[in-house]
Amino acid sequence: MTLWEGRFSSKLNPDAWKYNASLDIDKRMASQDVQGSIAWANAIHKAGVIAAKEHSQIVAGLNTIQQEFSNNTFEFAENDEDIHTAVERRLSELIGQAAGKLHTGRSRNDQVATDFRMWMMEAVSAVDSAITELQKVLVGRAEIDLAVVMPGYTHMQRAQPILLSHWWLSFFWPLQRDRERLSNLNSRTSVLPLGCGALAGTPFPIDREELVMALNFSAAAPNSLDAVSDRDFAAEFLFCASLLGVHISRLAEAAIIFCTAEFGFFELPDSYATGSSLMPQKKNPDVFELARGKAGTLIGNLTGFLATLKSLPSTYDKDLQEDKNQVFSSFDILMSALPVISGALRSLKINAERMRSAVDAGMLATDLADEFVKRGLPFRQAHHLVGKAVKFAISKGISLDEVSLDELRALNPDNPDLLSDDISTVFDPEHSISRRSAAGGTAPEAVASQLSQAKSMLLKE
Repeated sequence: MTLWEGRFSSKLNPDAWKYNASLDIDKRMASQDVQGSIAWANAIHKAGVIAAKEHSQIVAGLNTIQQEFSNNTFEFAENDEDIHTAVERRLSELIGQAAGKLHTGRSRNDQVATDFRMWMMEAVSAVDSAITELQKVLVGRAEIDLAVVMPGYTHMQRAQPILLSHWWLSFFWPLQRDRERLSNLNSRTSVLPLGCGALAGTPFPIDREELVMALNFSAAAPNSLDAVSDRDFAAEFLFCASLLGVHISRLAEAAIIFCTAEFGFFELPDSYATGSSLMPQKKNPDVFELARGKAGTLIGNLTGFLATLKSLPSTYDKDLQEDKNQVFSSFDILMSALPVISGALRSLKINAERMRSAVDAGMLATDLADEFVKRGLPFRQAHHLVGKAVKFAISKGISLDEVSLDELRALNPDNPDLLSDDISTVFDPEHSISRRSAAGGTAPEAVASQLSQAKSMLLKE
């Protein structure tokens, strides 16, 4: 028996039944549904709706059902339309007619919205923990790789030398922002719809503030119409998941590039690489490629859900049954990707010599311009002079540090005293790195300070 068939003279068409049912999706919220039902039983008992004996029977039955879910012994029936129907049907089997009183003053509209929010708060905590583990890996790599020099890139062109530790930490801070967004989301998720009924509120004297405390929410929804239709928290989660996926994808893309033979900066261990069914020599970074690909699915879940929401009228519409598909999908993607990416990065082999050798004198052109500035030349003129020097070196097939002082003087005849002494220290990558010691820079002391700051973020847990 469905919860609503009294008004109908015939049963729902079997195909329409399958189309309408949501049990396969919302049974993930079984534990939350039981918790919410126990809180509701307590509330309607206190309001005088059910007697003490009925209340005891209902709560005992619900605790039995919760235990069955925990032990994976709960048996779903063919006519269970959704998780709410399944719980009430099983409760009826356990305690008889008293089960029919549990739903008094409550609708599946406020019930499912409550279940979903409770599930979401737990999910946010789980995702936050997984992000934290990835952050710990990045901090650990930054500590291990502190002395490794590498090329920094803009436009995928070699730009200036940096420390690998600085590079690792550049992925820590986007993840920190992801965690902050999820934390902010929790405050908006923790608004209780239970007690709002189908749309107009409950006619019984329910103490919703007690429900708030019982279910660990922070506030009761102030408007019943909004409460049963609000899925902003789901959209926000999908946005957070999408942006987190983008951040993981960018890290994965860099790892893929650096693992190529052309770069040779990183090497994946065998435990996180795959091979080719045709080419025996291949070692493929599939875990990173999957992370990059799944970012597209995360973005698709967000845009698809926003399209579902955009034209819905006020209160509850069945379209909202689609909310959990995308949210559960995005959650599963993150919870599978984050631990694998953490493990792969932790196990990466770093080719420090290859990275250091990829730093060439041309990457120190800005340092040469800065040296000319220190000797009195305006930066714009210094930039122009060094540009001419780079062009000269290219024309001669030599590196920038091989351009002689006489050749540099010839490029700048109006400032003969500019190159009165040696400038060779300009072309030392470690010297270049050490000069960038302002907060946020790549100098060892700046990176050490950044590491300390990152660790303090993790210690706030």
